[in-house]
Amino acid sequence: MFMPYARAVATSASQTRIQQLIEERVKPGADKAAIDKRIWDIFGERWAVMFTDLSGFSRRVAQFGIIHFLQTIYESLRILTPCIENHDGIMLKVEADSMMVIFRRTDRALECAIAMQQAIKRYNASLLPEEQILLCVGLGYGDMLRIGDEDVFGPEVNAASKLGEDTAKAWEILVTENFRDALQKRANISFQKLDEAPPGAAAAYKTLYQLA
Repeated sequence: MFMPYARAVATSASQTRIQQLIEERVKPGADKAAIDKRIWDIFGERWAVMFTDLSGFSRRVAQFGIIHFLQTIYESLRILTPCIENHDGIMLKVEADSMMVIFRRTDRALECAIAMQQAIKRYNASLLPEEQILLCVGLGYGDMLRIGDEDVFGPEVNAASKLGEDTAKAWEILVTENFRDALQKRANISFQKLDEAPPGAAAAYKTLYQLA
């Protein structure tokens, strides 16, 4: 009973504090630079952030209906959540077919993304095409504002979201330049630069990895 209550209080306190500071910031004559520094001092943290998406999801919902939608969501969470937990990720948000997850280390985030794709491949092996899950992943890394256990904000968050939810195709793991540069382990992994970078990132790359 104690832990859920403590978590609720902590998250609410963070939301209340950021709201107070934003309200101060919009007042006439406010010292915005000083308030921004206070916000970063309180909420600024460095994380790797992951956004996932399911390829072709909206088209499948239109074709196979809402029950298929619910089944795909349930199955993807069942398969992918253990991968996230095993790689020390914290799932902050699930919206429809997308997840937002943070990691302290870029290495663990990339290892998790690969493990997720491998788990999906095993799951799909005996299924009909319409039942298969096709995963897209975007990864970023850098300073961001973390508000409790509900959300993070920052340029790398925006870039990772764009890569995972809009740019990546099925089986792809796309990363920002900051994420790639922060990696410590690169055995059996290389990167191919994309023609365009999303807003918030200097460049972006496709991860070349072993799926089998």
